[in-house]
Amino acid sequence: MARSDSVSHLLPLVASREDLVEGGLSTAVGYPLDTVKVRIQTERHYRGIWHCIKETYRTEKVWGFYKGVSASVLTVSVISSVSFGTYKNFLCTLCKLRYGAADAKPSKLDVSLAGGAAGAVRVVLMTPSEVAKVRMQTQKNPHPSVTSLQPVSKPKYRGSLHCLKVVAKKEGFGGLYKGCSALLCRDCASSAIYFLTYSALCDWLTPAGKNKPGFLVVLLSGGFAGVLAWGLATPMDVIKSRMQTDESDQHKYKGLVHCARESVRKEGAKVLFKGLGLNCIRAFPVNMVVFVTYEAVLRFTDHYTNEK
Repeated sequence: MARSDSVSHLLPLVASREDLVEGGLSTAVGYPLDTVKVRIQTERHYRGIWHCIKETYRTEKVWGFYKGVSASVLTVSVISSVSFGTYKNFLCTLCKLRYGAADAKPSKLDVSLAGGAAGAVRVVLMTPSEVAKVRMQTQKNPHPSVTSLQPVSKPKYRGSLHCLKVVAKKEGFGGLYKGCSALLCRDCASSAIYFLTYSALCDWLTPAGKNKPGFLVVLLSGGFAGVLAWGLATPMDVIKSRMQTDESDQHKYKGLVHCARESVRKEGAKVLFKGLGLNCIRAFPVNMVVFVTYEAVLRFTDHYTNEK
C-alpha cells in the first residue's frame, strides 16, 4: 500500500474560509439530531427517538430542534480550526523529535497522541458553549400556536449568550466548565480514535502511486471515522450532558463518577448508551461534510495560490 499524505496535508493552524464553510455545513446537518440526542440522554420520559421528535415538534415546532444553535455556530469554526491545527502541529513536533523531520511519515501511535492532544485543547475552548447549548436544548418553550390563550412563563434563558451570563452569575466560573471532566475523557479518547481511523482508512483505500486520497476515499474515511469515534464516546457523552444540565439549585451529581454511578443505579447500564444510534447516524454525514468540504476548499485554495 502506498503512503498517503492525508495526515500531513490535512490542516494548518489558521481559522480560515475552509473552517467557516465546514463549521456552518456540519452544524446545519447535525444540529437537529443533536438536540434529540441530548433530550433523550437527559430526560427519562421519552420512549425513543421518534417519540422525542414528535413531542418536540408538537409542542415547539421546528425551532425546538434548533435551540442553542447560535452557541455552536459562533464557536464551531474556531474550535475546529484550533483542534485540527493542534493535531497538525503536535504531529509535526512528534515526527521531528522521533524521526528528525517534521514531514516524516508518522506512526499510528503518533497519530493517536496528536489526536488526543487535539481533543484536550477542544475541551478548554468548547466547554462553556457546550453548557449553553445543552441547557438551551433541554429548555422547553411551547410554540405560540400550541399555547393559544394560556399564559406562558418567560424562559429562564433567552439565548445562548444570556444563558452563559446567567450561569456565570449564579454558578460562578465553575458553572461554565461543568461536565469538563467527562468532556475531557470523551474528547481525548474519541479524537485519538477519530484521527487514527481517518488516517488508516485513507492509507488503506488510496491506490499505489497517489499521494492524496480521492473524493470517495475522503468521504468514506471521514464518515466511518466519525461513526467509530462517536460510538466509543457515547457513554461519556451521556454523563457529560447530565452533568451540564444539573443546575446550581439541583445538585444531583457530585462529579463524574457519582453521575455515572447514580445513572446506572437508577436506569441500568443501558443508560450509558442512550443516543448511541443518533450519535452514529449523525456522525456519518457530519464528518463526511467536515472532511470533504475541508479537503475540497483547501485543495482549491492551494491551486489558486500556486497559480498566482
